Amino acid sequence: MSEIYIAFADTPGFFAGIIRRVIRQKYIHVALALDPFLRETYSIGRRHPAVPLIAGFEREDKRKILRVFPEADYMVCSISCTAQQKEYIKEELHKAMRKRFRYHYAVAGLPFILMEKPFYQKNHFTCSSYIAKLLEEAGVCRWDKHFSLVTPRDFYEYGEKQKIFEGSLKELVERDKTAVNGRISVFPHIRPAFAGLQARGGSYER
Repeated sequence: MSEIYIAFADTPGFFAGIIRRVIRQKYIHVALALDPFLRETYSIGRRHPAVPLIAGFEREDKRKILRVFPEADYMVCSISCTAQQKEYIKEELHKAMRKRFRYHYAVAGLPFILMEKPFYQKNHFTCSSYIAKLLEEAGVCRWDKHFSLVTPRDFYEYGEKQKIFEGSLKELVERDKTAVNGRISVFPHIRPAFAGLQARGGSYER
């Protein structure tokens, strides 16, 4: 068996704040990685970490992200797959990277997510809908909704993942420098995934 990795990011910003309020979750961005330290990671997101209005398909650089968002928190989860499935995913990511300027962020699809109505414009995706579509095509994940409606929260609640790291992006970068055999051994426990919520009587409220 092999593994692919979902990186959940909690970064500040105006647009991030809007998304966070809609999905009521700490982590508002997801990316797909081929290794646990996010050395090879892809997503539909900012083409440059400091420029929120220009987004599309890109290979993420965690060190660049750290320079722009030094307080960013990350969670990394693994999902089991076959070697053939991982190779298919890798090839599709590399194909998309070669044609990355054809892919755009699906701004027009955001209202449809709120209305829970499927919407697809060619080569336009959110960070989560692109990964959802690719993993479904690879036979790794199955969703009970159209891929365009999949959000970071669906990935967070996906039962067949295993959390292997949760902490600051700075800590993950430091661990990468001293990694042995490319593995993350333990992860710290930090704030809950639902941002801005406090536990009261066993439930969460704003």
